[in-house]
Amino acid sequence: MTDRIARVTSSDVPPSAYRPVPAHIDLPALERDILTLWADQGTFAASLETADDAPRWTFYEGPPTANGTPGVHHVEARVFKDVFPRFKTMQGFRVDRKAGWDCHGLPVEIAVEKELGFNGKPDIEAYGIAEFNAKCREAVLRNVDLFEEMTDRMGYWVDMSDPYRTMETSYVESVWWALKTIFDKQLLTEDFRVAPYCPRCGTTLSDHELAQGYETITDPSVYVRFPLTSGPLAGKASMLVWTTTPWTLVSNTAVAVNPDVTYVLASDGTETLVVAEPLLEKALGDSWTVTGESFRGRDMERWTYQRPFELVEFPSPAHFVVLGDYVTIEDGTGLVHQSPAFGAEDMAVCKAYDLPVVVPVAADGHFEADVPMVGGVFFKTADRALADDLTARGLMFREVAYEHSYPHCWRCHTPLMYYALPAWYIRTTAIKDQLLSENAGTNWFPETIKNGRYGDWLNNNIDWSLSRSRYWGTPLPIWRNDLDPTKLICIGSLAELSELTGRDLSGLDPHRPYIDDVTFEVDGVPGTYRRVADVIDAWFDSGSMPFAQWGYPHAPGSVEKFERAYPAQYICEAIDQTRGWFYTLMAVGTLVFNQSSYKTVLCLGHILDEDGRKMSKHLGNVLDPFELF
Repeated sequence: MTDRIARVTSSDVPPSAYRPVPAHIDLPALERDILTLWADQGTFAASLETADDAPRWTFYEGPPTANGTPGVHHVEARVFKDVFPRFKTMQGFRVDRKAGWDCHGLPVEIAVEKELGFNGKPDIEAYGIAEFNAKCREAVLRNVDLFEEMTDRMGYWVDMSDPYRTMETSYVESVWWALKTIFDKQLLTEDFRVAPYCPRCGTTLSDHELAQGYETITDPSVYVRFPLTSGPLAGKASMLVWTTTPWTLVSNTAVAVNPDVTYVLASDGTETLVVAEPLLEKALGDSWTVTGESFRGRDMERWTYQRPFELVEFPSPAHFVVLGDYVTIEDGTGLVHQSPAFGAEDMAVCKAYDLPVVVPVAADGHFEADVPMVGGVFFKTADRALADDLTARGLMFREVAYEHSYPHCWRCHTPLMYYALPAWYIRTTAIKDQLLSENAGTNWFPETIKNGRYGDWLNNNIDWSLSRSRYWGTPLPIWRNDLDPTKLICIGSLAELSELTGRDLSGLDPHRPYIDDVTFEVDGVPGTYRRVADVIDAWFDSGSMPFAQWGYPHAPGSVEKFERAYPAQYICEAIDQTRGWFYTLMAVGTLVFNQSSYKTVLCLGHILDEDGRKMSKHLGNVLDPFELF
């Protein structure tokens, strides 16, 4: 055995342990008798009655959301959450096990929308934010009794008498305090970026949410001719551009080439095309020959071309070749079409050339009504009509079906757009080295996750897209001056907000819409401060539980409770949490306390259904644990 995780081998088990239960024993009755015995004698409570100086071994309970019924996958996780705290208790440690409930977030909103027959944000706002959030509040605790019954029935020891709930005022205030701490470190900022966006839910997603929603689909992969209109090849050749998102060609702004790659002219006797030399055969086949002329990418800069569609207007000059170091020669043609509203790299390159950002797609994912040919059409559905039009006008060189993994909303399964929007970001890239260092000091089981799935995630870390344009969540605690938008105040508690407003807000529900009505003025500063309307990513709530479960630092006694229980010696969840709770626990802890929230993590596999899919509520393929019991 180790002092981190107990390992039991067959040699540790006496032969008598393998004897079958005698036939005359009523096993269910025996199990009930054991549960009754534990309840009557208060066995779990007694196990916590250790001496004041007993060493502590901290375990964090990852909070489930009780808006759905429990499944057998909850049993799997709770078995592993139970066995090691019991073992450490038997060794003489005090192991507190505080239960908790995840209450906020998009999954809850979507479930309530379905119950009410809603189809998006307009329906919610017509219904009323207060009324909608009241429904969400009721929904998240709907199945607490079933979860408690399952927990008791399987013999999992966890204290459910005083659970933390992420929607409680003390919890929300603790999260606000953490965000204010991050804000004061200048690591919480607003930016206009291209981010993954769900047009059905009407909000952006963070990178760890994005990672949970990829689905395999087939898209049209198109190779399109872009006739050159200036430069040495004007009127003589076309650039060949490859994309798997034909719908973005409507807003094509530029074509990017790698400045250090060689581009060649290739001909089949009837036309001449420009492609990257290393991709010549892959893009065109073996019937094309190089004419002898070649150019470095940097030689092509600012050559102009005829754009594939003229369906939208551009406010300033565009449609010329730009240089982009990110352009690779692994796939396609080595020439990448740029649509800055729908691609992060595109946005960065086009900003460098002061090119316009044209957005013909509305926030609901449909092309604006006045766009010819595809007006009012959902962006993914528009691919077919656009591809057919390119073919009819002789601009389509080749179209093939392309099967690939495409991001979808992890809850409603709508295809995501990369969409240019203002949003609030936590600059996790600024603490990347700290996160890598914290991970290096963490014990992972299995060990391969440490530098594999999770380590790769940290190495490719991007800033955390925190804000959500939604309703049921912890409100972003930032107030902006309406006369000078650069003046911002981030508050860390209702007491602080009371001081700013000059009235007692201690009894205020901190959720929308009540918090939206709170405004204030600052002496000597013109203008009124109004709250930024967004709520935050519910994963930040979950990642804050090590301190927010105590109401830290505002609640009486919370500082002492937190300090003796941080960081955890042990946490345990399934492998999908490497980009969920495991990440947010480590990120929030490092951002706020300069230390990860845990030392050892046991990473479980998934229970699969008969088709090999992970069992989950939204797929409807979970097994009823009570039937299995």
